[in-house]
Formats: sequence, structure tokens, C-alpha cells
Amino acid sequence: MIDEIEELLEEIGFDAETSVLTHRQAQVLALRERGVSQADIADALGTSRANVSSIESSARENLAKARETVAFAEALRAPVRVRVPAGTDLYDVPQLVYDACDEQGVKVDHTAPDLMKVVSDAAGPAVSGREVSTPLIVGVTSEGMVRVRHQDRRE
Repeated sequence: MIDEIEELLEEIGFDAETSVLTHRQAQVLALRERGVSQADIADALGTSRANVSSIESSARENLAKARETVAFAEALRAPVRVRVPAGTDLYDVPQLVYDACDEQGVKVDHTAPDLMKVVSDAAGPAVSGREVSTPLIVGVTSEGMVRVRHQDRRE
């Protein structure tokens, strides 16, 4: 089991020197993603299930921080940033984004319904039904990728 995971990590180019994950965290996540129980991982690694649980938890926190960092960096470089105030109808968001993109000469490869779904999915609890309940920033990169951030996020 461990040998297969080591081959996988090598195949996909995992490098603990440049990753936000330690080698052990990468091993545990790879095994968990394949449905291996924490107890079985603990046996294979010669450690306790509690230690595997802790390693997995730390790994998932590190990944969440890495995703947030990437989203932040993309938002910084996005030429289009649309502020969507609380109370805005989700159906109005696509036109706001299209207008801002037109001003900057950026093409968005989403129909209005697709764009509403992207915004709603990315916003999570910041959109309730059809209403934006927490202010959002919708960023669009020069490649047309849409990124959504909560305006009041302080993480």
C-alpha cells in the first residue's frame, strides 16, 4: 500500500520542498482519497489512528490555506472586479459582470445562467436563494476565469 502511494506521489511530481504539505501529509491524503481508513493507514505507517487523524486534519487545513492564497493572488491580478452589495438579486449579477468585462475588454465564457451558478456555488452561504446576503467581489481574470470572494473576508 505505501509503495503504491510512493509511486503515485513520484508520478504526479510531489515535492515536499515546494509543497504546502509534508511528505507524511501527502501520503495520508493520498491514502484517504483512495478510501483507506485511518486505522489501516496507522497500521501501514506504524503509528496511531489519532496521529493519522491529526496529520490528515493538518493537511486539509494547509490545502484550504493554499486554495485561499491562490484565490487571493488571482483576485489581485484580475483586471475586472465587481462589487456586489448585500441585497442584490442573483439574477442581476451577470449583467454587472458583463458590463464591467466589456469596459475592460475581457471575455467571459459563461452564459448568464452559468455565471449565476458559478457565483452562487462559489459564494456558498453568502447567497441565500436569489439574494446576495453578504457583499461579494466577483473577479474575472484576463483569461475569463471567474473568482468570487466575500467582500468582508478577513482571513
